[in-house]
Amino acid sequence: MALKSSTLKETNKYELEVTVDAATFEAAVQKSYKKNIGQVSIPGFRKGKAPRQMVEKLYGKDVFYPDAIEFCYPQALEAAIKEAGLKVVAVESVEEVSTDNGFEFKALVIVEPEVTIDGYKGIEVKAKAVRVTEKMITEEIDKIRDRNSRMVTVEDRPAADGDTVVIDFEGFLGEVAFEGGKAENYNLALGSGSFIPGFEDQIIGHNAGEEFTITVTFPEDYQAEELKGQEAQFKINLHEIKTKELPELDDEFVKDVSDKETVEDYKKEIKETISKRLKEERENDINNQITDKIIELVQGEIPEVMFDNEVNSMIRDFETRLMSQGMNIDLATYLGYMGMDIDGLKAMYRKDAERRVKLRLALKKIAQLENIVVSDEDVEAEFARLAETYGVDVDRIKMIVDVEDQRDDLAVQRAMELVRAEAVVK
Repeated sequence: MALKSSTLKETNKYELEVTVDAATFEAAVQKSYKKNIGQVSIPGFRKGKAPRQMVEKLYGKDVFYPDAIEFCYPQALEAAIKEAGLKVVAVESVEEVSTDNGFEFKALVIVEPEVTIDGYKGIEVKAKAVRVTEKMITEEIDKIRDRNSRMVTVEDRPAADGDTVVIDFEGFLGEVAFEGGKAENYNLALGSGSFIPGFEDQIIGHNAGEEFTITVTFPEDYQAEELKGQEAQFKINLHEIKTKELPELDDEFVKDVSDKETVEDYKKEIKETISKRLKEERENDINNQITDKIIELVQGEIPEVMFDNEVNSMIRDFETRLMSQGMNIDLATYLGYMGMDIDGLKAMYRKDAERRVKLRLALKKIAQLENIVVSDEDVEAEFARLAETYGVDVDRIKMIVDVEDQRDDLAVQRAMELVRAEAVVK
């Protein structure tokens, strides 16, 4: 197998002429014969027992060529691409040229584009503040108090916004009750917006034990066709009013929710936690600003297929996550439950896919410009780290991750570190 020629046909597209020697193609034809002979019946021979020469005499010399070509062309194309030194992102077409004395074909391949980038050093970014205020500490502690709260019955006042009420309700259009408009002992959080506008507001001010009627108008975009824009009455029986009671912020509460002994020590811990979170958010925001700028700076004609490939990769990752979560349904069924189809999912991922492709191309170019070299030892060390992280053998990682892809990943990572180190943070 050999590369006969490599010709640039247009931007990012090369035509490769590839030859498969006679011996290799003959072996592929023989393999095709063995695969297909079981389906061949020829008078005078038991089914599947006819000699190859007899089959070729009856059906033509090329009867076994289609499968033979499928057997040998992928390996031949891969070798030709490697010999040509191309970074191929897609094969657009393959055309048979000749099957005389071997096999010859042409392949039109799409390659990774050559991009340019300037101004990636000294990128200016604005850093978010990381000062922790007393208000932040109080809000954080209040969230923890809320998680440790309990519901208590209210008997000395009417229902108020933020309460939870236990109600029976039944809805009517005129004098006729409508389907799906009835429930008993329903717990409704007032102010949650879980019911149609006006419903929760009209319960506020009523006391436990009251029976009353409220009037509401269904939105024009309501899901039930027969209720859209309709005025309805709901008969309400208010059984109980409950409110959330938060625990007191004292030393006993602190001991219950943490390993601290006093409120003062607990506040110090909360402050440190918030500070760490703010610093992480600041760093992520800085990286996002740098990423946006790098994507803005990169120039080049990027093949659409690279964006398509990235979208498909993201969808495969999504499917993997579904399976890891125990979802025993296919992607199309899951998307149907979500009111979406595969085209909608692709459209949703498209923008992020374009950003990923542009960023990676830019960082690879930066790595090239900065002469970032990833040694074999670096790659082996990363394989070892991945094996330890996932608790598998190094050889297993090497079966999954290509060596050169890993080398590229490390180069991209170092290029990003370089740009980050050179950034001007204000």
